[in-house]
Amino acid sequence: MFRKIGRLFVIKTRWEAFLIIYALALGACARGVHYIEQYPGWGGYALFFACTGAVFLAGAKILDCLKYEAAARKNATLSE
Repeated sequence: MFRKIGRLFVIKTRWEAFLIIYALALGACARGVHYIEQYPGWGGYALFFACTGAVFLAGAKILDCLKYEAAARKNATLSE
């Protein structure tokens, strides 16, 4: 039962990864807008770009991990 519930929290396809990256980007942009309001000027814009830059890095890592896991699964099935 716990295994079935656990599978809900695993990213299996690129489509799921893109949906998660999109959700992260929405949250980062919302947080960035708050930073611009709280810190007018260059400081707010720098924090906004830091938020969105973090999403780019996280998205790249998620997509790279999917490729790595697919290759590991392929090697595991070939070695059996």
